[in-house]
Amino acid sequence: MNLNEAKKRVEALRREINEHNRLYYVLNQPVISDFEYDLLVHELETLEKRFPELASDDSPTRVVGSDLTREFVQYRHKYPMLSLSNTYSEEELNDFNRRVTEQAGMQVQYVCEPKFDGASISITYRNGRLFRALTRGDGTSGDDVTRNILTIKSIPAVIKGDDYPQEFTIRGEILLSRNVFDELNRERASLGLQLFANPRNAAAGTLKLLDSEVVASRKLDCFLYYLLGEQLPFGTHYENILKAKEWGFQVTSHIVLCNGIDEVKSFISYWEEARKKLEFDTDGVVVKVNSLEIQEKLGNTAKSPRWAIAYKYKAEQALTRLLSVDFQVGRTGSVTPVANLEPVALGGTTVKRASLHNADQIALLDLHYNDMVYVEKGGEIIPKIVGVNSEMREKDSRPVEFVTNCPECGTELVRVENEANHYCPNYMHCPPQIKGRIEHFISRKAMNIEGLGEETIELLYNKGLVRNIADIYDLRKEDLIRLERMGEKSVNNLLAGIENSKKTPFPRVLYALGIRHVGETVAKTIAGHFPDIDRLMSANQEELTAIDEIGPKIAASIIAYFRDEENAEIIVKLKKHGIRLAMEQQSKPVSGGRLAGLSIVISGVFRHHTREEYKELIEKNGGRNVSSVTPGTSFILAGENMGPSKKSKAESLGIRLVSEDEFLRMIG
Repeated sequence: MNLNEAKKRVEALRREINEHNRLYYVLNQPVISDFEYDLLVHELETLEKRFPELASDDSPTRVVGSDLTREFVQYRHKYPMLSLSNTYSEEELNDFNRRVTEQAGMQVQYVCEPKFDGASISITYRNGRLFRALTRGDGTSGDDVTRNILTIKSIPAVIKGDDYPQEFTIRGEILLSRNVFDELNRERASLGLQLFANPRNAAAGTLKLLDSEVVASRKLDCFLYYLLGEQLPFGTHYENILKAKEWGFQVTSHIVLCNGIDEVKSFISYWEEARKKLEFDTDGVVVKVNSLEIQEKLGNTAKSPRWAIAYKYKAEQALTRLLSVDFQVGRTGSVTPVANLEPVALGGTTVKRASLHNADQIALLDLHYNDMVYVEKGGEIIPKIVGVNSEMREKDSRPVEFVTNCPECGTELVRVENEANHYCPNYMHCPPQIKGRIEHFISRKAMNIEGLGEETIELLYNKGLVRNIADIYDLRKEDLIRLERMGEKSVNNLLAGIENSKKTPFPRVLYALGIRHVGETVAKTIAGHFPDIDRLMSANQEELTAIDEIGPKIAASIIAYFRDEENAEIIVKLKKHGIRLAMEQQSKPVSGGRLAGLSIVISGVFRHHTREEYKELIEKNGGRNVSSVTPGTSFILAGENMGPSKKSKAESLGIRLVSEDEFLRMIG
């Protein structure tokens, strides 16, 4: 491989790894196994070493994957929160031990424990009380999820005893037990909601919910595994973590002190099978140098500590035959290939189907029909095909080719540059996407119609009773009562929910329409400038982009939506059914109100009202909600844990911060 070829491959690998980081850390929807991901990173590391001129400080080999999100306030970690190097081989484990003993100048003790598969958390305590909890974030800063962490019973708000440092940080893993996970998915299935893929994704997603009551209902758990601070009680990791247990922290009972690498290997060997009996998912063993002095001497790379390593078990695999491939259209139009297999036992279940991810994966595997394929179950509901036994391939087999047209509506598929998936662009008329928009329309933050779920929508669509969102309001008792699983009580509740949804305010109705790129905040902004649907439907590009926060992309999407004849007909039908498609008089900004002419930014966490309630109060008093701090901002309504970037910008522009109590006095 020459330099030019290496450069192209490095760029492609970085794009692919960064996308997998986004799927894993931000969306909690990984599409490849840890092993596949590690292979990509290893290939990138190898190329960067072979061609040093291609190395970059922002390469994913040097940067921790980030889970930062805009909905939370971010704070810097006092101690960088790095990710562990990992290995799948005993040879690399021996190399790790050799490096450690050479630099330490002696044989060392290691601390081993099962590697729980969850979401990392860093919690700071001051004077014995929980002060702040941060996610890993980008390793330098993390999202403040303190309110959610306080709902987890295994994390003490106040610690026991009196022999703790004035301030310290403790790190751990937020988890869901398999039993709780199964219970949660059963509940979601009964409500017609999408199932969580695995306990790790469910735990990470729950941790980022804005409603701490929902977080509390999910029964999250936590094991703490590392103590940091300037006045720790002991000079070894093992003694410190046992002391943390005395303070009331939940520490795994399976933590072991090992003398030398041979005892480490025995621990790893034992837990390869024994881990399956634990109530929490584990994917390996964490090995740490016990002495804090030696840890400090060994130091860290830009991404990982040199004094610790994760030995990861390979996912279970089975060999079976590929029979056929289905191409499924998702709710957003993404087309996913799914393999149909000869049934094979894997991980305690019988596997008949496996994910193939996308066209690139099919090409990479060089997959042919009737191939003998290796299937892996790495914690996902649908296992994956990870390899092909090409020696067993039939001579006349034909290759699997990705479809060029949507299998549901026949529209030619598109693939956006630098994206892995193919999409059906016919999002207004493709059946799975229509059903997806109906699900969005009836969701809690939109029309909030109780009694309608994914399965019920599927049933209504298949029976021809619902073809678009307006058809929901044409449903009659005599049509519904004849359907399977629809008893009289269920039908009455559903019809009551549909009738009640007619009271939904215009901004939420606008959001419920499912116009691409129009989220809750944008819908509210638009409704403030176009207080009825007719004025919005006649708006042009210039009028729309004149609104703060509405760019050409959103404007073009709105115009395209209302130009579609079917959507225009839907609006007419919604009007006929009495849906609120205009702002109510009292919801309009008050002319001459106490906040008239003021542009106000809301930032932080509040005690008396929610952020949405404060936005309504601002509008009812004649003010205007804006999301970014500019020279035109009148003041910032500042709650606790206000975003540091907004605070810094406000100070530089001389913009006043108004407390919650001061604001309430201001509006009387």
